[in-house]
Amino acid sequence: MRFLSMVRINENAGTQITPKLMEDMGKLMDEMTKSGVLVATAGLRPTSEGVRFKLSKCRTSVVDAPFTETKEVVGGYALLETKTKEEAIEATKRFLHVHGDEWEIECEVRQMDMPAFEDA
Repeated sequence: MRFLSMVRINENAGTQITPKLMEDMGKLMDEMTKSGVLVATAGLRPTSEGVRFKLSKCRTSVVDAPFTETKEVVGGYALLETKTKEEAIEATKRFLHVHGDEWEIECEVRQMDMPAFEDA
């Protein structure tokens, strides 16, 4: 089963990514990739660099950043492949704990209905 773990952050909190976090995260990602649990992961650029699209009644509207009511945003994701939802939750907890005490983040874990584009 595949799960998407979405990391939610407060962009205004000012928490910095340290070299230690990058090193610890790299080790964890390497271990999880080798075990087959981690399929893909990435952080996302700040919302200040983003664009939002909205479709309503067959009309598309576009809103350029900054987004006035943005407080908590998806700051990254991990695509996980596990046998159970519980295993996906445990893998996500490991990602959270690598961040340490200075971070306030949360993750939403959701099972995917169908696989993403498969490698040919």
